Parts: sequence; C-alpha cells; structure tokens
Amino acid sequence: MSAPYILVVDDEPDIRTLVQEILEDEGFEVNIADGGGAARKACRSRRPDLVLLDIWMPDVDGITLLKEWEEEGTLPFPVIVMSGHGTVETAVEATRLGAYDFLEKPLSLAKLLLTVERAIEANKLRQENIGLKEHARPLLEPIGKSALMQRLREQAKRVALHDSWVLFTGESGSGKETFARYMHSCSDRKDGPLVIMSVGSIARENSEVELFGSEDGDVLHYGRLEQANGGILFLQEVADMDLETQARLHSAIEGQDFMRVGGVDPVKVDVRIFASTHKDLEMEVQSGRFREDLYYHLNVVPLPIPPLRDHCEDISELLSFYVDLFVAQENLPYRRFSMAAQNRLRNYTWPGNIRELKNLVQRLLILGGNDDVELDEVENGLSTHSVHKAGISSIATGAIDLPLREAREQFEREYLTHQLQVCDGSVGKLSKLVGMERTNLYRKLRALGVDVKQT
Repeated sequence: MSAPYILVVDDEPDIRTLVQEILEDEGFEVNIADGGGAARKACRSRRPDLVLLDIWMPDVDGITLLKEWEEEGTLPFPVIVMSGHGTVETAVEATRLGAYDFLEKPLSLAKLLLTVERAIEANKLRQENIGLKEHARPLLEPIGKSALMQRLREQAKRVALHDSWVLFTGESGSGKETFARYMHSCSDRKDGPLVIMSVGSIARENSEVELFGSEDGDVLHYGRLEQANGGILFLQEVADMDLETQARLHSAIEGQDFMRVGGVDPVKVDVRIFASTHKDLEMEVQSGRFREDLYYHLNVVPLPIPPLRDHCEDISELLSFYVDLFVAQENLPYRRFSMAAQNRLRNYTWPGNIRELKNLVQRLLILGGNDDVELDEVENGLSTHSVHKAGISSIATGAIDLPLREAREQFEREYLTHQLQVCDGSVGKLSKLVGMERTNLYRKLRALGVDVKQT
C-alpha cells in the first residue's frame, strides 16, 4: 500500500519547500505546485489524496480552483486551505465549497500535521461509509458455519493475500459483493479504497466517463479506476460492459495507464481488479459479446459463490444476523423465527438467494406483530414474494413499448400500489419497506396518482 499522495499549492517557495520537507519526513508522498495553473496540471497528471491550497495566488486563486474541482456538491479529494490574509468571508466560502479546514499563516506545524492526518482519515471513513451505507454494522466476513462456507472463506482469505485479480461468479444475490468486501479487508490493500462500480446500472453512453473519467477545459472528473488507485476496483456484472469500454479497459490493464475521455496525457494507476457476473463469461466470449483477451485477464483466479440452496444449513444463522441488523438499523421490533418456520425456510429453493432472505426478514419484521414468526407468516411472505415477482414481470411486459419516462412511472405506480396493499394501507410501514423517507414517499404517491385511502 503506497503512502498518501499530497499536493502542496502555494506561490511562496519557502512555504512550499518547508511544508514538503515536513510532510515527507512524516512518510507522505508530496508534490508541489507554484500556482493555480501548475495545480491544474498536477491534478490532471495524478489524483491527489489531499491538497494543501493557498488562497491568494497571482494566476488563479484557490477559491476558483475549489469551484472547478467541486462535483455535485463535493470535492474529489480533501482540501485544506491556507492563507496569510484570511478573512471570515474567505473561510466561510472555502468551507461552503467543501474545504476540510482553513489554516492561517504563519502555519503552526503541529496543527498542520494534525489537520492533515485527520483530513486523510476522515476521507477514508467517508469512502467506507459510502460503501457501507446499507449496513448499520459492517458484515466482517461471509456468514455460515457449513463446511462449504468455511472452505470458501479460507480460500478467499488465501487469495486475498496475493495481488491477483479475482472473478466472482454465481447467481444474483448469492453474496459476491460480501466476499469482495471480505477479501479487501484481508488484503495488503485494506488501507486503500474499495471502489464499487455496478456496470449494469450505468448507461452505456456514460460508462467510459464513469470508468476512466473526463477532461473538458478546466473541468476534471475522476473516474472509478482513478478513485481506486492504491486499492481495489470491483466491477459488478462486468458482462454488461459494452465492447468499446472493454477494449479500453483491456488496454489500461496491459499498460497500467489510460487516457481520460477528452484527455491528452496518460494517467498511471496501481489498481487491483475484482469483477463479478451471474452470466457464463465463456459463453459470452463465444457469442462475441465479451472480449476474449479481457476475459483471461479478469479470470486469473475464479471464485464461484454457491447459491443459498447449496448451504441451507446456514439459514438459521443468516436469519439471526438479519433480524439483529434490522432491529439496530431501522429500530424494528425483535422477532424470533419458530422452528417450524426455520425448517420451511431450509427447504425453500431461494431463487433470489441471500438477498431474497434479507428482504423476507425485513418484510416480516415490518408487517408482523407477535414475538415469534410462525410458519403461516413465512408461507404468506413467500407467496407474496412469488406474486410480486409475477406482477413485476407483467408490468415490465406492459411497459416495454413505452417511452422511458412513462415506463418508469407505470412501474413505480404499480409497484407502490402493490406494496401498499401488502402493508395494509400503512404509509409508515411502506416507508420502511421501500426504504424511502415518509415525506418524500407521500409526494411520490401523489405525483403518481396513488390514492392511499383506496388501497
């Protein structure tokens, strides 16, 4: 794992040199820029982990740079602003634009080092929280005491210690992302980022920009590949990547560098790649939908993740985990699954795997009232799930010829109407079930013409 890379931007050479020497003595990798123009060039060449930025510079001031770097309300890296002529207004403006802190000159070296360490740690925690936002507590390792899961965990731990690429295969919902997170935590890159890119959720026309970033004049966008520098990039459902993007990714793999969209200079990266798919990539290669050369690069270490039905003895442990999770995360009432209910679930085929089990637990905690989850509730929950899946298929069929916006509205209307019926007309329960804040949910229901009183 490489040391954090810091860019020091200041037009005063004595300050640049002093700060550089101090930070390098502390083990950081440091680059310097003597003004705004040089800072732009340095950020194009390599994405910093932190920027120390002077406000008043003769060519381009620090506030202008902050405005250029800001993307959708956030900065792509933490920025500590420095100024010898600071005012309250300047500090407020820098903070509004996302600066982590504001230091006055002459610099207190002790305060500088403390602020730098805190900024880097805060950014690391922010990235972890983004990745774990669906979990009230992180899942430290894949759950299961079955012989199958124990062998798989040991294999994953051994592979994690090497820097080889990994291809996770298996059905949707089987836990491929959980294993990717587990292997990241066991690897030498655990202090680096784990950046997850869901290939199928990104429009094809945007996939290259999302992966490789872009340059447009002074506007710079860092892609997922660059964000993962020093860590791991996890490409979910990689089979959905279009052939043109596959070709660029293969080129980046071979050269260990790439060009941003619209860029003129190559960008070097040190990234380990994880990828996952529920499709047969060999068949995708034979059909011409996936590049053979990229397949062999990704498939250095294949790691098949089994469906839940192949380790059904782990279901009781999974049920307990998700009950505890939703009690802590959503303040839902604690409920126990009766032995009859657990036996029924052990003999269920779980077409949606662990994701389906998680959703079922959440639904039963939201809708149920007694302390115990009995067999009849489980049967109703499973039948509701089957009806729901059939309903979704009919919605998709009916909307297939509509424009995108109308199709989305039709799906949302029928989906929310169905879920509202499942919740017996309770918007409070519906809010928890679909993961949407109640005020926004009411607004969405009104916009779609869903009458709560009629359901």
